[in-house]
Formats: sequence, structure tokens, C-alpha cells
Amino acid sequence: MARQIMKYIKGSSCIILLLLWIAASNTSCRKEKLLSSGGELKFSVDTLNFDTVFTSLGSYTASFKIYNPQNQKVNINSVRLEGGNASFFKLNVNGVSGNNVTNMELAANDSMYVFATVNINPNDKNSPFVVESKLIANMNGKDFAIPFMAYGQNAYYIRDSVMKTQTWKTDKPYVIISNALIDKGETLTIPAGCRIYMHADSRLLIWGKLNAVGTKKDSIIFQGDRLDRKYFGNVGYPGEWGGLYFNKTSSENLMEYVILKNCGNSTTLGNAVFSPAAIQLNQDTINDFKAMLTMRNCIIENSIGYGILGFASTLVAENCLINACGAQALATFEGGGYYLKHCNLITYSSNKISHTDNPVLALINYRDIDDISYVAGGLIAQFDNCTIWGSLENECFIRKRGNDTFNVTLNNCLIKNKEPLSADAKVNNCILNQDPQFENYQAFNFRLKAGSPAIGKGKAVAVSTDLDGKPRDPVTPDIGCYEN
Repeated sequence: MARQIMKYIKGSSCIILLLLWIAASNTSCRKEKLLSSGGELKFSVDTLNFDTVFTSLGSYTASFKIYNPQNQKVNINSVRLEGGNASFFKLNVNGVSGNNVTNMELAANDSMYVFATVNINPNDKNSPFVVESKLIANMNGKDFAIPFMAYGQNAYYIRDSVMKTQTWKTDKPYVIISNALIDKGETLTIPAGCRIYMHADSRLLIWGKLNAVGTKKDSIIFQGDRLDRKYFGNVGYPGEWGGLYFNKTSSENLMEYVILKNCGNSTTLGNAVFSPAAIQLNQDTINDFKAMLTMRNCIIENSIGYGILGFASTLVAENCLINACGAQALATFEGGGYYLKHCNLITYSSNKISHTDNPVLALINYRDIDDISYVAGGLIAQFDNCTIWGSLENECFIRKRGNDTFNVTLNNCLIKNKEPLSADAKVNNCILNQDPQFENYQAFNFRLKAGSPAIGKGKAVAVSTDLDGKPRDPVTPDIGCYEN
């Protein structure tokens, strides 16, 4: 039997060889044509994420595929890495190592593997929290790119997360990438000394409650995650990240000794677009004695958009400094309740902030829908011992529409406004258009020089200390967030 099988195989080998020769002859006559113009390349992922928190010195490798969806083979002129050999990332393209691999042929409807390795020292405090680069594949004169993202330091990383009730720690900073949302009915507690670094497209969304209580010594700081300040000329820039967004389901939020800086950019979440604001407050129940947000001893600095943007909401603020905003430091729409004591709303035009059109304060009870229609609501606003100042001639805009309640009162405030203030507002013992004599407004130092007209001109409002923790005169305190 075995001999018969061997004989059959030997006899069949001639037929097999003949068939192979015929097949080779046919394919050799039909060489695959190279696509010499146009076309596209596709990737197996939108972003190459190195989803690991680095806890020790080492490397991490991730992979993806480059696809040729055409029915013709292509020549990929180059597959290179933005930043070249200086990048944290290293490439291996279809078995060839290097951060700039050239002349790679890819057959029709075929793919090739790309392996990327990142080497990071997680204890290097000079490296950014989020390490980014971009792979660029060039074909027929057109670039096709895919971003890389890895974590650069030991931190708690939060990415597109919905959070339940929790208390954050202070042993490592927190880094928020894209968005983080406090769920409805849940509370996020942020303790004194916590540091939060926000990525460029990031915003903290509050559907539940935020309880962020720092101290003068250990403030809670929200800022951008770019620590390589040489990239920014060793200064902070407005719009490095988004801001805090308080939904209408949120109430009784508390912020004490919290600093938000270099923020206010517009961000997106799916089809939703969030307004450019460091803080946005949405519709709240007015006059229920429960403010949507209470702020004490807080600073908002360098917002590319609004400082605080409110829509029919409620805000209580004491000893707060809101300065250097591209839009209003505080703007109210559709009414609401706003109660501010010893606050500074200040913006000077600079090479980073354009302060040419928007006054620092806009108190209005409506929102325009079009040139004719608008939505209005009742507005109650009381400002005690506040400074409203900037580089425009008129920094206080107050306007009423409709028949809703409009109760705006300015008590013992220092205001810059060359035009008469609105007759719809009650203005009591205010100082108009007298230079407050700040120590150094260009350095954001709004403490008062000796001889300032704001010294001793406030009214007693039971705010015992200033933003620096300095005791206030209990009878005739100074106007603004700083006591001389």
C-alpha cells in the first residue's frame, strides 16, 4: 500500500509542477500597478494611547496597523515621528526600526504593523504629565497623521470618566484628560493642597456636587498640564484648558481657596460645545437660599473667555479675585441671583488678553435669541465693597428688559465707568473713576498702595479677613479683596 501511495505522489508531481508553472506564467503577465497619485492611507486606531500609569522606570509598547484600502499597491514615501529622535517615542515600521522610515511598499488591500515604544522616567518632575507626539505617513505628496499619547509622570489620571462619590488624595497630582464628570447625586471632595492638571481639551463637569476646600497655605490649584514652560516662554497663557461646568442638576457647591488659571477655552463633548468660560453656571432655583456655587477666597486668572458665565443661576462670592479675562469677568444672562462681597473684577488689555470690547461686568436679565426675540428672567444682584476696573473707559454694563424683577444694588464699590450707570441700578456710596492705585497690575498684584481711594471706604459686611488672610477693619474695611 505504501509503495502505491509513493508511486501516486511521484506520478502526480509532474502534474503539480505543470500547474505551478502555468500559474506563475499567468501572474507574471499581470504585474500589480503602482498608484502614483492620489489615494489614502488608513489607521486601525484614531489615537495610539499608551494606557498605563508608569510606576517605575521602563518602557511600554503599543501597536497599530497602516492600511492601503486601494486596489493598487502604493509606495509610502516616509513614516516619520514628529520630533524625530528627540521624541519620547521610538518606531518600528514593518520590521524596520527608526523614527523616519522611507520607501515602504504596501500591496493592494494590505496592511503593515507599526510598533511604538515610549520610554519615560515617571519620577522626572520636568517631564510633562501627558507626553504627546504624532506619526505622519506621507504618500503621493499627502500626509496622513495619527496622534500618540502617553502619561509622563506618576499621577492619578482621569480620562473621560464619570465619577461617583469620592475624596481625592494629595500624595500625587491629578491629571484630567478630555472630560471628567461628577455624576448626579454624587459628591467629589477635593482637599487642601490638591493639584489638578487639565489637558488642553479638558473640562470638569459637575452634575452632582463639588466640595473643594483649600486653605491659604495649601490652596487647590487647577491649571494646564504643560509643565515644559519653555514652550510658552516661561509664562502662563489663557486658554490652556477649558473650565468648570455646573449643570442645572447641581446645587450647593463650595469652593474655598481655589485657584483657576490659564483657562477658559471652549471645549467639546460629542456634539455639545461648551462656552469659553473658566466657570459656567446654569439654571438654578432662584431665592431658595441654596446657591448653586459659593466661592470664598478664590482666584480666576488668565481666562481666554469669561471668568464666570451665569445663566439664571445663583452665586455667592467673598474675597474673590477675577482678573485677566478675554470676555467679562462676570456676565449674567436670563436673570438669577448674584451676591458678591469684597471681590475684584479687573482686566487690563495685554499681549495675551484682548480687552477692547467687553466690560469686566455685565449684569443683564435677558439673553438675545435673534435681533428681535429674547429670553428674560428676574435678576437680583448685590455688590458690596467690590472693585470693578480695567483699561476700558466703561467697565460696568447694566441693562433690563421686560417686566421681571430687576433688583441690582451696588454698595460702596469702586467703579470705572465714564458714562452714567444705569438708572435701573441702585448705587450707594460708590467711588467712580478714581484710580485704585494697585501695587502692580501688570504682575496681577492688585493690593492697594498707601493713599488709594479704596482704603477705609467699605461698609461693614462681616467678612473678617481678606484674600491674604489679613484681618479687616470691622467698621470701615477697604474696598476690594485686599485690605491695606
